[in-house]
Amino acid sequence: MPDFEMNVLIVDDFATMRKIVRNVLKQIGFKNMVEADNGKAALEVIKREKVQFIVSDWNMPEMTGLELLKTVRSTEEYKDIPFLMVTAEGQKEQVLEAIKHKVNNYIIKPFTPETFKEKVDKIFEGK
Repeated sequence: MPDFEMNVLIVDDFATMRKIVRNVLKQIGFKNMVEADNGKAALEVIKREKVQFIVSDWNMPEMTGLELLKTVRSTEEYKDIPFLMVTAEGQKEQVLEAIKHKVNNYIIKPFTPETFKEKVDKIFEGK
């Protein structure tokens, strides 16, 4: 069961998608969310605030979700932050690449709130 008070970082270059993710997270029970519109901006947020869960899109300008994942995983301070990758790509290679870099879970757009909740629950099952 996740701690619903934790800080969740939503990273997506589309404001509409950030809003959808924020609403789904709210439905699940999360209360504290911050947003960034690309991986570079997300890193700034991570440095400034105590981020405890990252939900990131894959395709973004400046820094992709995969680059963000790699950076987070290679930084001692952040390497254990749970990471959910959201992607429109159903391509196996991309998913395998994300898994190789220790993504906790991934979800393919479009998704339902139920599927999203299942993915989140799976991430926090062992925590």
